[in-house]
Amino acid sequence: MAGGPTKAAPSTGRTAKAASGADSTAQAAPSKAAPSKRAATKPAVRKTAAAKTAAPGTAITKTAAASSKAAASKTASPKAAAAKTATPKPATTPKPPRAESHTALVRRARRIDRELGEIYPYAHPELDFENSFQLLVATVLSAQTTDLRVNQTTPALFAKYPTPEDLAAANPEEVEEILRPTGFFRAKTRSVIGLSKALSEQFGGEVPGRLEDLVKLPGVGRKTAFVVLGNAFGRPGITVDTHFQRLVHRWQWTAEKDPDKIEAAIGALFPKSDWTMLSHHVIFHGRRICHARKPACGACPIAPLCPAYGEGETDPEKAKKLLKYEKGGFPGQRLSPPQAYLDAGGIPAPPLGAG
Repeated sequence: MAGGPTKAAPSTGRTAKAASGADSTAQAAPSKAAPSKRAATKPAVRKTAAAKTAAPGTAITKTAAASSKAAASKTASPKAAAAKTATPKPATTPKPPRAESHTALVRRARRIDRELGEIYPYAHPELDFENSFQLLVATVLSAQTTDLRVNQTTPALFAKYPTPEDLAAANPEEVEEILRPTGFFRAKTRSVIGLSKALSEQFGGEVPGRLEDLVKLPGVGRKTAFVVLGNAFGRPGITVDTHFQRLVHRWQWTAEKDPDKIEAAIGALFPKSDWTMLSHHVIFHGRRICHARKPACGACPIAPLCPAYGEGETDPEKAKKLLKYEKGGFPGQRLSPPQAYLDAGGIPAPPLGAG
């Protein structure tokens, strides 16, 4: 990294000193036949001496500074001049090397995941559910809205339609009215009724535990399928949502843009057994600290491992004000969180009707 302002000043001083020394040597044995030339050089000597003796940080006269600058420009090389003018601010936190080997990337990625696990010991799916069917429907409804909004909506839905058979036979208009708060309620109504019919007709009313079966259901893609497999069946999967994509790009884990390719690239960095919790850790961090528009860099515990440090607010006090959910003292997304979440420091969302 190019030197800061404190490095450029001594370089100029040494050049000025050399120039001053050269002037002094030239005047040590002046020619008697040229008194006028001798007189003309005296002011320059005084100006150079002033520049030489001025203490660092001490203001000198305008003429002395100009003389010192002129003397330096005569002897300084182009590289020295470039070093003098280039004064970038020093990094406030270490960054990974640009030419990072695959082994180094794996080590850094796994260290980030370990530290996120310590930061979010209560990481879990933030949708309320009691069985695989409820989790499947809630995950489909969570598109383009918050998990909290879904959690506020699904109790009425599941109270009226507790099984796939019940929802498959539902009046679409009635379901639309329940799902209206989640946005895109007509499309979501078609999806949840359609997947309920498919479960009833093709899988005996049970949610299948295989990826290839889940992705055939209306409104279910790989992301939704891995949420269900990882959290309802204990089968590892990587959930590539918008938070996950944003963070793995900021951390330079992969440059892939397609979700399926991101999933494959990140899966190669971690053991399969870590995939589900890795997804929770990354998504939790994206929601709480590493926001899309203004990440709280100054309050981020993994800043030394992040190549994108500085994209957001770096002042610690200002960054603290950007924290969301538990880290900012606010409740999480779940209305009915598991006890493990509460025991680890998680805060439940306020009950319906509160505030």
